Amino acid sequence: MKLIISSKAYSPWPLRAWLLMRMLDIPFDEDVVDVGAADKKARLAAASPTGRVPVLVDGAIRVWESTAIIEYLAERFPDRAIWPRDAAARAHARSAAHEMHSGFAALRKRFPFNTRRPPRAVALDASVQAEIARVFALWTEALQRFAGAGPYLYGPFCAADAMYAPMALRFRSYAVEAPGPAGAYMKRVLALPALIEWTDAAMADPARNPAVDSAE
Repeated sequence: MKLIISSKAYSPWPLRAWLLMRMLDIPFDEDVVDVGAADKKARLAAASPTGRVPVLVDGAIRVWESTAIIEYLAERFPDRAIWPRDAAARAHARSAAHEMHSGFAALRKRFPFNTRRPPRAVALDASVQAEIARVFALWTEALQRFAGAGPYLYGPFCAADAMYAPMALRFRSYAVEAPGPAGAYMKRVLALPALIEWTDAAMADPARNPAVDSAE
C-alpha cells in the first residue's frame, strides 16, 4: 500500500492515517507531496478527487479522507483492532473520532498546525478555552471508563488515539497544559517513537509555509 501525504510540519490529517499504520504495524510506502513544489496542485489533483491528502492507494483501490482510510484499514486488517473490541468502547471511540473530524473549529483556527513551532502560549478567547476543555473532558472520560490498565484512551492504541495525536502536538506547540489523567495521556502520546519519527522528519524538511511560520 502507498500513503500519499504532504509536509509533516503542517499537515495534521495525513498524520492520523500515517501514525495509525505505524503503530499497528501495517506496512506501507509513503509518497510526500512537497508543499513548495511547482507541480504540487497537479500532483494532488492526480492523487485525490478533492486535491487534498491523505490518500491511501491499495492496488486498484484509492481511498481519500482520513476517516475513510481508517474504516478501510479496519475492514482490511480485522486482526489489528483498529477500533476497540468492546461494543460500548467502540461506539465511544468512533463518536470521539468523528467529533475530532468535524469539530473544534475555533481551536484549529487559533492553533495553526506547525510541528516546528517552539512552544509558546497565545491569548485564548472563550470559544477556544471551551474547546480545549472539551478535549480534556473527552480524554478523561475515555481513560476512566474504557482504558483499563491503559496506556491509551481505550487501552491499546486505536484509531481514536491517532485522530487526537495532532491535537496533542498542537497543545505542545501553543504551551497548553493538560490536567490530571489527560496530561499524563498527552505525555504518553508525545513520547511515541512513531510520533517522534514524524516530528523529526518535519524538522528536517526544507519546505516552508511562510503564512503558518509567521503566525503568532
